[in-house]
Amino acid sequence: MSKILIGWAEETLVPDKKIALAGQFFLRVSEYVESEITATAMAVEADNEQMIMISSDLPSMPFYLQDLIREEFAKICPDVDPKKIILSVTHTHTSHTLDDPNVKEAGAFSTTKTLLNEFVPEENRYVNNIEIDDSVLPSTEAAIFVSKQIATAAKRAWENRAEAYYTNEFGRAAVGMCRRVHYSDGTSKMWGDTNTATFECMEGGNDSGIELLYTFDKDKNLTGVVANIACPAQILEQRSFISADYWGRAKANIREKLGKNVHLLGLCGAAGDQCPRDLVRWVDPETPIDDPNVKRPNPSNKKADPSMYDISGCNRVGKRIANEIVSVYEEIDFADVKDEAIFKHKVIDLELPLRRATTTEYETAIREIELYVSKNKHKGRFTFEDSANLHIHLGTIARYRMQEDVNLIPMESHIVRLGDVAFTTNPFELFLDYGNVIKARSKASQTFILQLTNGWYGYLPTEKAEKAGHYSAYISSGKVGHVGGDMYVRHALSEINKMFE
Repeated sequence: MSKILIGWAEETLVPDKKIALAGQFFLRVSEYVESEITATAMAVEADNEQMIMISSDLPSMPFYLQDLIREEFAKICPDVDPKKIILSVTHTHTSHTLDDPNVKEAGAFSTTKTLLNEFVPEENRYVNNIEIDDSVLPSTEAAIFVSKQIATAAKRAWENRAEAYYTNEFGRAAVGMCRRVHYSDGTSKMWGDTNTATFECMEGGNDSGIELLYTFDKDKNLTGVVANIACPAQILEQRSFISADYWGRAKANIREKLGKNVHLLGLCGAAGDQCPRDLVRWVDPETPIDDPNVKRPNPSNKKADPSMYDISGCNRVGKRIANEIVSVYEEIDFADVKDEAIFKHKVIDLELPLRRATTTEYETAIREIELYVSKNKHKGRFTFEDSANLHIHLGTIARYRMQEDVNLIPMESHIVRLGDVAFTTNPFELFLDYGNVIKARSKASQTFILQLTNGWYGYLPTEKAEKAGHYSAYISSGKVGHVGGDMYVRHALSEINKMFE
C-alpha cells in the first residue's frame, strides 16, 4: 500500500459546427447547445499501478473510436499504457452520432437502413428524413475531433496528478426505473403502456443507490466526485440540441454549491432495462415528440415528476443527484479520509458466445420483410419509420449472416481495486439484474459497475427478457445473450474477489 496520486481534467466535446445527434431511428441535427458535453478524466497512481478513468457525454464508445483515442494518447503521453485507460460514456442521446461507417452491423440505425435497401425496389430505396448540409460536422471528422479531445483530457489528468486523499461513500436518489412493461400474455414491451387491463408488472426492478467516491487535494479541499448511477442520461433523448442531459444539470448544481473547480465523473451503471421515467405514474411530454412508443391512447397524467422528456424533468433529476452528493459530502468525517490505498488494475480479455438466430427465425424475418415491402412500396421512398418497423427482422438477418463466420465475441473488461472499492467494466447495455448479482456477491465493500465501457455491443438482456421479447431483448438488440451475461458475471466476481483475498 502506498501514497495515492490523483489528477483531474475536463475537455469540451462541442465542435464549431452542428452535429448529427445519436439515438432513435431518425436523423436529428443539433440546433443549439443546451448544455456543454464534455470528457472528464480522473488519473490514479499508487502501488506502481496506473489508471485513467474517463466519462464522456457520448451515446456509446464504439471500438474504432477507442482505437483512435488510444492511438492519439500514445503519441502525446507515452509514459502511460493506453490499455490502462477506461473509456466510459453517460449514454446521452443528445450528442455525436459515432457509428463506424466501415462496420456493417454497427448501430441499430445504420444496420437496418443498409439492409432495408436489399429488399426494396430501386425507386423505393431508403431516404433520410432530413438532408445533411455543410453546416453539419461529418461523422469521420466528428470521430477525429472527439478522439483528440478525450486523449487530451487523459493526458492533462495524468499530468495533474498529485498527492491526494479520497473516501468512498454511498447515497440514494430516485433516477432510474425499469422501462420494460410485462403483460398477462407473457410478453414485455419497452416503453409499454401500463394503463391497460393486461398490464401485470414491471419486468425488472430499479436501483436508487449511488456509489460515490470523493477526492481531495493534500489540504483536503474537494477536487472531484465519482458517481455511479444505474440509469442512462436520456431525459432529453428526443430533442434537437446538444446536451449532457441530467449530468450537465448535476455538475452545474454541484459546482454552485461545492466550488467551480470541482469535477464530476458520471458513470452509468447496469442500466440496459432502465430509464429516467416512471411508466406507472405516466406523465405526457410537455412538447410533442415524433415517437409512436411515447404516445398513449388513454393518457392519465398522474401526479408525479415533471415530464422526463423535457427540461423541467432534467432540472429535477440534476438537482436530485446534486443534492444527495452535497448532503453526503457534508456528513464526511475528514478524520477518516485516506491518502494510502491498495491499488490494483487488471485488464481482462474475455470471449463470450455470440447470440445466434435459428434458421426458422431467419426465414420468418425474410417473409415478414417481403410482406411489409409488398404492402408499402406504393407510398414511395422508404423512411426511418419503415426502418424502425422492420428493425427486429433486419437485425435477425444480419445476425444469421454474421454467425456463419463468428462464434465468439471478444470483450475487454477492467477490474480495479482502490482500497475497499471495486470497479468492473463491460461494453454492453447491461440489464440491471446482472449488476445486482455482482454487487451482492462482491467481496468489496462497494462495487462500481460501468456499462458501455471500452467498446459497444448493444443490449445484454436476461433470459427472462429474451423470452418476453421486444426491443432491447431481440436478437437484433445486442451481440450477446443471457448465456454470455452469466459468464461475464462469473468472471467479474472471480476477478474482483481474487483482489480482495
